[in-house]
Amino acid sequence: MATEHPSPALRAPASSRPYAKARPGYGKRTAPGQRPARADDFALMPERERYIAGYLDRLPDGSAMDIKSLAAHLPPYGQMAVSSALKALGVAGHLRRVRCLAGERDQVRWVSRTYWSRTAHDNEWWDAFLTAEGNRPTPEAAPAPPQAGADPQTTATPLTAPPSPATAPEPTAHPAPAAAASEAAHPAPAAPAVPGQRTAATTPVEPSPAYLALARLGRADTRLVLSAADCRVLEPLAATWFARGVNADYFAQALAAGLPAQVASPVGFVRRRLVDKLPPHLTSSSPAPATPAVPGGRLLAECTECGRPGAPEALPDGLCRPCRTTVPDATPAAPAAPPAVRDVHALVSELRALTRLP
Repeated sequence: MATEHPSPALRAPASSRPYAKARPGYGKRTAPGQRPARADDFALMPERERYIAGYLDRLPDGSAMDIKSLAAHLPPYGQMAVSSALKALGVAGHLRRVRCLAGERDQVRWVSRTYWSRTAHDNEWWDAFLTAEGNRPTPEAAPAPPQAGADPQTTATPLTAPPSPATAPEPTAHPAPAAAASEAAHPAPAAPAVPGQRTAATTPVEPSPAYLALARLGRADTRLVLSAADCRVLEPLAATWFARGVNADYFAQALAAGLPAQVASPVGFVRRRLVDKLPPHLTSSSPAPATPAVPGGRLLAECTECGRPGAPEALPDGLCRPCRTTVPDATPAAPAAPPAVRDVHALVSELRALTRLP
């Protein structure tokens, strides 16, 4: 008796995993000037690029945009497929990868970001947008706008505040002539000196940059862990470094470079390096070490394929010149002609004659 085989039930869709969050300052950034989302936003693209573009468009700002993280959350495609799709989306005008400076003063670092636009833009639009982003001041350095309806003169903090009526000095009354003569004849005894009493708690002294740099060495490498007493002892030597124009990053790299496998005495090892690797003194005419100049501001475009940095106008379609140069496909060679018909018996006879001994 034949048994009926009903079609199996559809599998329940797998629960969507949470998106990968990038480190602060990195990840996705949404570009301005986009139209509202529609169902046919990426309809003209191939299936793979359309699938990945739809996923990228739904990600919030700050999501990880590196190839490994995207491939881990896109089961149908691997890292090579994701890399090719990102390159195609960059050429289509939907994304640009950049490196920009984040921070202020000596605490500046390079971060990688990916600007995404649902609406495709041409190279001129991306160049103007990235140049404006690079020249825009950082949020830390931007002045705070005045409150609406407030007078600028009243919002500014005066250098010297007028005394309040409660603390205003009382007018000095002139004593009468008789009282003045009596005080002159019999002066009042001097009040005993009372030692000054502490009326307020002493504010803690902020540690110097040299002390903080020494304290952070142990966090950079556990072989250079210093105690509070060690930091106070080495603080004058470290202060000499900072007096010669060294920042905290250079200080940590110089002392932690090429460490041996084991450091028996961290304080002695650091003291020796502070003396031996003391940087040269810069004269007043010498330029102070500063952040390297960035063409076009604090932002560099990055090749979507190989990651090579450059000015935005030097990377059209988000690609550098080597990656933009397409390698022509090798045309298949024409099939070789069949060998000419040869007399096998005559060939064997010749071979035998060559091997025959004289």
